[in-house]
Amino acid sequence: MEYTTLGSTGMEVSRLCLGCMSFGSSDWREWVLEDEESKAIIERAIDLGINFFDTANMYSRGESERILGEALEGHREESVVATKGYFQMREDDPNSGGLSRKAIEQELAASRERLGMDSIDLYQIHRWDDDTPIETTMRALDDAVRRGHVRYLGASSMWAHQFAESLHTSDRLGLERFVTMQNHYNLVYREEEREMLPLCEKEDIGVVPWSPLARGYLTRPHEEIDATTRGETEEHLYDHPYREGGGREINERVAEIAADKGATMAQIALAWLLHKDWVDAPIVGTTSVEHLEQAVEALEISLSASDMAYLEEPYEPVSVSGHS
Repeated sequence: MEYTTLGSTGMEVSRLCLGCMSFGSSDWREWVLEDEESKAIIERAIDLGINFFDTANMYSRGESERILGEALEGHREESVVATKGYFQMREDDPNSGGLSRKAIEQELAASRERLGMDSIDLYQIHRWDDDTPIETTMRALDDAVRRGHVRYLGASSMWAHQFAESLHTSDRLGLERFVTMQNHYNLVYREEEREMLPLCEKEDIGVVPWSPLARGYLTRPHEEIDATTRGETEEHLYDHPYREGGGREINERVAEIAADKGATMAQIALAWLLHKDWVDAPIVGTTSVEHLEQAVEALEISLSASDMAYLEEPYEPVSVSGHS
C-alpha cells in the first residue's frame, strides 16, 4: 500500500479510501451487503494496508456507521475514519437533516455513538445547505472540533464559489476551516477541473473523489452496463452524464488500454485518478473482496503521458452533476 499526506492535516492515509456505502442493510438498497459480508471486506482492506474509511449517517440509515465501528474494533488508533451529515435521517423529523446547529449537534452525536468513537477523524458536510447561513454551520462545526468530538472538517460536492465562501468565512471569523473536498470526479466527469480542483490545489485542500469508477460505467464495456444489479435497480444511475459527450469513446479507450496492459477497466480508471497530482485518495466502494484486491493492484499500474492523453482526449463538457 502507498500512503500520502491528506491535504494540510498531517495525517497519513492510504492512496485508496474504502467507501462504505455498500455496507449496511439490503432493506435500504438491494445491492447493499449485510453485516458479515461487509465486515469481511473491511477486514481484508485492513490486511491490504488501507487505513482510510469513508461512511455517512445516511448510508443504510446509520447501519454502515455501526458496522464500520464494530469492524474497526482493535484497529481504531491506526485508522482514519470519515463520516458525513446533511441528508434527512428521519421522515418525521425535519431537523434530522440540513446543517443547522441543532442538526449538526444531534446527528454528529448519533454518528459518534454508532461508530463507537469519542472523536471522528474527519467530519464532512454531505452537501451545501441553502437554508442555513454558512456562518452558523461553520460555528457549529468549529465547536465540535473544540469539544474534541471531531479532529478535522471536510466538505462535499458544491459550487466552487460556495466552497471559497466557506473558507473565507472560517478565515474571517477565526474558525476551523474545511481541509478536504469529497467531490464527483472521474474520467467521464471532469467538470471539477474548471474551478474546484484548482481552488483545492491553491488552498492545500485534500481531494478524495467519489464515484471514481462512474458508478460502474468505467468497469465494463458500454453495452454491458445495464446488466449489473445496481444498474438495473437504480434509476438515478442515469441522472449522471456519463453517457454524454465523449463518454462512450472514453469507455472504449479504457477497455483498449486495459487489454493492452492485461488489467481490468476498473484498474485503468483508478490508475488515471491516481496519476492526477491533485487527488489524494479516491473513494472506492465495493461489494466483493476480489474487486477490492483488484483496486489495490491498480496502484502498481503505470500510465504514460501518452496513455493519459489518449484517455482524456475524447472528453467534452457535460452537465454539472453531484451538487444536490
